[in-house]
Amino acid sequence: MSSANPASLRTTTESRPVRYALTALALAFVVLFLVIPLVSVFWEAFSKGWGLYREALVEPEALSAIRLTLLTALIAVPFNVVFGVAAAWAIARFEFRGKSLLTTLIDLPFSVSPVVAGMMYVLLFGINTPVGAWLDANGFKVIFAVPGIVLATVFVTFPFVARELIPLMQAQGADEEQAALVLGASGWQTFRRVTLPNIKWGLLYGVILTNARAMGEFGAVSVVSGHIRGETNTIPLHVEILYNEYNFVGAFASASILALLALVTLAAKTFVEWRMTRQHAAARTRTAEARAAA
Repeated sequence: MSSANPASLRTTTESRPVRYALTALALAFVVLFLVIPLVSVFWEAFSKGWGLYREALVEPEALSAIRLTLLTALIAVPFNVVFGVAAAWAIARFEFRGKSLLTTLIDLPFSVSPVVAGMMYVLLFGINTPVGAWLDANGFKVIFAVPGIVLATVFVTFPFVARELIPLMQAQGADEEQAALVLGASGWQTFRRVTLPNIKWGLLYGVILTNARAMGEFGAVSVVSGHIRGETNTIPLHVEILYNEYNFVGAFASASILALLALVTLAAKTFVEWRMTRQHAAARTRTAEARAAA
């Protein structure tokens, strides 16, 4: 095989000044729109000292917002894991009527504004609706209560796990699972020993994104929460209230929790991407070796 023409390579490679200029432009945007705002959050949070920062986080309304945020994520993330795995398995492994419709519906939260999503739940479970009135009469309140916050969060986050697993499972194929079934493994054994190890890093990636979105969701939760201080305010809503009251230290102290979550999410996301890259490289190596042996 003849080597590539150096002249043709030069025509498809940018010159060094152009590469430096594009890199500098990208770094400038990252610093201006990401790094500086992130640093300013922590700067403002600690501007009055550690004492006021700590007081802003341990006061009852802040603790209530933190607990509600964690509770919401604790419910929404497992629900989305179960749904995401089931949906990905169905779409990647089976052909059935309505498959394209299911795939489209999974993407619905990406195309619907979170505020509109919150309004849909208000129109369905509000006190002035038949369903909401019946639930309220039986002592179960959805809107302006924790169930409504959980439902809104589940809606805006449920595509993440499924969307990570569907292309992964389609690319992997079903050869290993079919081999396990032929060898006598049950469906659960096949899932636990074959499917789950193959998708574990993609699943973890989806969980990380789901958790970050669940804790940081504002629009849909704002509509269904009622902004009841100490009861239905998550951390993002608590930040808004404090900022509107000119309590900047408290607002930025609470916001620093979300900023720290963003940094942890970024680190975890980078690690998982690295492991997924290694897994894909190993899979390609095994495939190439199998073909060579054949």
